[in-house]
Amino acid sequence: MSLQAKLDAFKADFEAGRPPYNVPTSVIEVMHRATAELVASGAAEKALKAGDKAPPFTLNDPDGNPVSSADLLAKGPLVISFYRGVWCPYCNMELQALETALPSFRELGANLVAISPQTAVNSRKSVRQNHLDFPILSDTHNDVAAAFGLRFALPDYLVDLYTNLKNDLPSFNGDDSWTLPMPGRFVIGQDGVILYAEVNPDYTRRPEPEDMLPALRKAAQSPAN
Repeated sequence: MSLQAKLDAFKADFEAGRPPYNVPTSVIEVMHRATAELVASGAAEKALKAGDKAPPFTLNDPDGNPVSSADLLAKGPLVISFYRGVWCPYCNMELQALETALPSFRELGANLVAISPQTAVNSRKSVRQNHLDFPILSDTHNDVAAAFGLRFALPDYLVDLYTNLKNDLPSFNGDDSWTLPMPGRFVIGQDGVILYAEVNPDYTRRPEPEDMLPALRKAAQSPAN
């Protein structure tokens, strides 16, 4: 089953209010409103695209070790997945799909990192729960996400909903800003140029990991490799 098929199946159960979720229709309506407004805002069109230069970054892994994009690119092409956090079931399914595809990325000489605004404790939880063999990096305040054009502020009514659902983003992220990244997937060549970019303001839609393989094959054939 494809990643999107799994996401669609989960979404159908979740939005139908089936156990164990038992989510009322009013909650689903608020979530739909927020997604529709983010789509309509055109924010995703302003994100970095293939052909753009990727901003360099250094972020900490869950053990507090700094991880530099420059160091990673010195070894080969880089796959980056920006995600919302361990609390997001769609994100967890995406991380699991990326883990399954990881051998294919490594065969092409690429490294994979996932980036979220959550604290190190929650990044460790992401790694543990999803059985990941690639690092999760903490993007405090979503600063790197902003450099890629992904950061957005949650509207007040969505903040109220999250608060009522005990989905306390300031606690998850160690940051009071109530911002998140739009889910984004990038392939960066060793010259720092983005070869593949997929950003979707609808967090229930994610590209297949295999969609990046043509860009990775192109990167593997580059003289820089």
